[in-house]
Amino acid sequence: MIELVIFDADGVLFDSTESNVAYYNAIFARMGEPKLDRREELNAVSYAAEQMFEDRAGADSERLVRMKEIARTLDATPFFRLLRPPLELRPFMMELRRRYRLALATNRSATVPSLVEHLGLGGVFDAIASARDKVRPKPAPDILRLCLERAAVSARRAVYVGDSPIDLEAASSAGTHFIAVGQRVDHATRIGTLAELPIALAALAAGAE
Repeated sequence: MIELVIFDADGVLFDSTESNVAYYNAIFARMGEPKLDRREELNAVSYAAEQMFEDRAGADSERLVRMKEIARTLDATPFFRLLRPPLELRPFMMELRRRYRLALATNRSATVPSLVEHLGLGGVFDAIASARDKVRPKPAPDILRLCLERAAVSARRAVYVGDSPIDLEAASSAGTHFIAVGQRVDHATRIGTLAELPIALAALAAGAE
């Protein structure tokens, strides 16, 4: 029986490519850094900010500190306008709540509370866990495990809905089921868009019983 549906944020609840690229480019512009290259643009959808900064800074610790300082003072909310949800999220999620409990597990950090409000999802989630909880980001399973703990649900009764290889790795390590969204990760249970999720959940729940 599937009791808890845990959502990733970026790439699942919305397309954040444009938003995330603009956010990191704004930070790097303040440092006189070049814009994200193509590899970094792809990573910006899935990886935590600290991972992005560590990747860019390399062994230069002063550069890393500067990136973090700028990120702490930069207002991220204007970049929310560049997020592209695939459907009207609140009615969709409230319909899901009629059958499942819902949670959010994301590599985002400081922006999570304001992001939830921006999307109109206040009060929707039974549990939220993120990199702001000071646990290891995905692909480590820590964020998912914390989410399960807060929801008081066992891993075998939960499914993680993600869009990237690091989401699949985190779900596998945490012991949850997994549903892939889009083409970025290869998995037996995969849907093209979020709108297809209810049918995929019903099929998964039937198979898990």
